[in-house]
Amino acid sequence: MTTHEPKIVFKYFDEITKIPRPSKKEEKIIAYLERFAKEHGLEYKKDKVGNLVMKKPATPGMEDRKSIIMQSHVDMVCEKNNDVDFNFETDAIRTKIVDGWLKAEGTTLGADNGIGVATQLAILASNDIEHGPIEALFTVDEETGLTGAMNLSADFFESDILLNLDSEDEGEMFIGCAGGMGTMAEFYYEPAYADPKLVYIRISVSGLRGGHSGGDIHLGRANAVKILARALYGLADEADYVLAGIQGGNLHNAIPREAHAVIGIESKDKETVAAWVNTFSAEMHNEYKKPDPDLVVTATTAEKPEFIIDSTTSAQLINALISCPHGVLGMSHTIEGLVETSNNLASVKMQKAEDGSPVIYVETSQRSSIESAKRMVGDMVTSVFDLAGAYVSERDGYPGWEPNNESEIMGIALGTYKELFGKEPKITAIHAGLECGLFKEKYPHLDMLSFGPTMRDVHSPEERLEIATVDMWWKHLLAILKKAPKKA
Repeated sequence: MTTHEPKIVFKYFDEITKIPRPSKKEEKIIAYLERFAKEHGLEYKKDKVGNLVMKKPATPGMEDRKSIIMQSHVDMVCEKNNDVDFNFETDAIRTKIVDGWLKAEGTTLGADNGIGVATQLAILASNDIEHGPIEALFTVDEETGLTGAMNLSADFFESDILLNLDSEDEGEMFIGCAGGMGTMAEFYYEPAYADPKLVYIRISVSGLRGGHSGGDIHLGRANAVKILARALYGLADEADYVLAGIQGGNLHNAIPREAHAVIGIESKDKETVAAWVNTFSAEMHNEYKKPDPDLVVTATTAEKPEFIIDSTTSAQLINALISCPHGVLGMSHTIEGLVETSNNLASVKMQKAEDGSPVIYVETSQRSSIESAKRMVGDMVTSVFDLAGAYVSERDGYPGWEPNNESEIMGIALGTYKELFGKEPKITAIHAGLECGLFKEKYPHLDMLSFGPTMRDVHSPEERLEIATVDMWWKHLLAILKKAPKKA
């Protein structure tokens, strides 16, 4: 990996891939960053949640420039294929290069946002880069709660300009992002013993690409939980069944790739169910043949479970999953092609409540660049699960980042990009949630820009980083630092 340009960036990224860093379990990467700061004689500080900021003085002759802070998050989404033996808390990411793209072997790569972290370290470690005063901010737990950004104090750093290194399309510069919130539903039920005279079938949805619930939601990819709910809803017209188990999806910010349910049927209905599932699988394959060509729905024999879910709860759950919105719900009227509002039906999981009682937990994630629209989608999802008799709660939301078309750093980035590559970059906003909205709340004066190299299928095991774009992005970042605006 370190043979590719820029070698120093890939050197540090290679080191980072060897350090486990799941969200909320970033102790090892934080310790690595502290060692780095000490080894390079950099002033640094760490706050109570684990955020860390390093400072580096200006190179000679650049002392009159405004201070710029570069920012990335240190945690990564931990997704793997079911057939891969991997422990994200102990194992190093196994990387490979395929047709100019850096990938992992059956897991997420962690380029989101490890490549940003590596780039900050490369600049801090270098002695031949021109820059004014710079800071480097490393935040924790961006992926599962924005914990680091939310708990950042208003005096943790000093810069007037922030460069967020957490975007995924080289040649695109982002000056705004969506805000988000989460809505969760809990279905409590009294389990009944499974009838040993029934035949038990596992219905599985697999082969989906999944992806980031913000950056990929507009691609129209299939949602495994939705497909499974459609299967269970349609099966009710073909045969009587009991629902014994259901599971699908994982993270609130990832489109579900896999889901399955276990049902119990009379033996006389086994062939009917198998034939219907085969037909349904063909229909789903045809419906999603372009965005998810490997989608498949299967029915296989399962072992008899100990318990089943009562029929009332089963019906309420399936109806709610069918009714819950998923996907793009509105497009921006101010930025062409930008998704304004969306909902992700993220997961359905069978768990135990604090008192030990069984509960089926459904998680959803709402995004919008307009606060009132975000609230509306949250209300829409809440009403669906209220009608289904579930207990509904909300996860703390985060604000969006309103675009500033008069941004000074945007103008510098635009000019340097044209000088370097002879073409215009795209200035836009992003439907994904960035930490910038939270930074803006605490540092209202900040002039911000987000940009990065090209990545695809982040938050899934197909995550990949286009190697050639890292060098382009690196050169652009250095040009921006060199042309940092002068202090007033």
